[in-house]
Amino acid sequence: MATELDREWVRSLPKTELHVHLIGATSPQTVVELARRHPQTRVPTDLDELQRFYTFRDFDSFVEVYQAVSGLVTAGDDVTVLIDGLARDFAAQGVRYAEVTVTAATQLADGIEPDELAEAMENGRRAASERGVEIAWVIDVHGGLGPRVGDVTIDWLTGFAPPRTIGFGLGGPEKGVPRSLFAPHFAAARELGLRSLPHAGETSGPESVWSALRDLSAERIGHGIASAADDELMAYLADERITLEVCPTSNVCTGAVTDLDHHPLRRLMDADVPITLSTDDPGMFGTDLVNEYVVAQRIADLTNDEIISLVRHGIDASYCDEQTRKRLQDELQEIASADRSL
Repeated sequence: MATELDREWVRSLPKTELHVHLIGATSPQTVVELARRHPQTRVPTDLDELQRFYTFRDFDSFVEVYQAVSGLVTAGDDVTVLIDGLARDFAAQGVRYAEVTVTAATQLADGIEPDELAEAMENGRRAASERGVEIAWVIDVHGGLGPRVGDVTIDWLTGFAPPRTIGFGLGGPEKGVPRSLFAPHFAAARELGLRSLPHAGETSGPESVWSALRDLSAERIGHGIASAADDELMAYLADERITLEVCPTSNVCTGAVTDLDHHPLRRLMDADVPITLSTDDPGMFGTDLVNEYVVAQRIADLTNDEIISLVRHGIDASYCDEQTRKRLQDELQEIASADRSL
């Protein structure tokens, strides 16, 4: 068993974060501040009570809590504040590039005007760059709300997509929400030049991942850990170099796996499935990206070279521009070379 990773060494690595939701990444302190401005909601206004609120029975209870917190964000200025807080956290963790998921239809339903949302996202993105963090956007739909939210989202993207919008996603529950239900929306998003980045195989079986690949032309899969139960699927993902965005702490918190000892990360890696590590909803799960690497090392007995490989693949699997990709790869290679010379 490898010794625990040096967190400062992990922090020094030029990391990408490819699976993180803006609402779920909001710090508990900021959520409490928003809740105090909206005392009519069910979100606690006390930090200790909020931490108890963030104890999830199962995935469905997580979705309920997530929607309650999302309902606190009712103005463009709220969105900009959340992005700036996220960028501050990223900078402290050594995250240099992030693809952040925003559920636009939900924010529009909560009263933010279409142009206001786009402007707030762009203002937040520019502020993040001043902290040394590049942000791109994945706009997703909450599948549990049905195809109509897909229509609303595509309409917003067509008229208001902010700069550096790179992908279209599908989140929320998988059970009772077949991936194919949103095939027309993913086709429309691809026509707009967006990448197909749906969740699948998080709380359901491998068939959800197969559907995301076949029906949505998925280019990366959010979570996808159920792939470990299907050798044929793992071989396909490995051959086609389709990346899984794996979030170990999230998988435990939402009940997708019973505990970290039963997480399939090592099995997926041994099958040569491309993997990135991510946080999903770090504000709700009490984690950050440095911690996810530490957790992954512990559950999969990773070597430092494997950690470097995971970081490198995160850069390769991102949709950053080539200048950014080269800069991050060069910086990572410099650190890796220095480590080998010790």
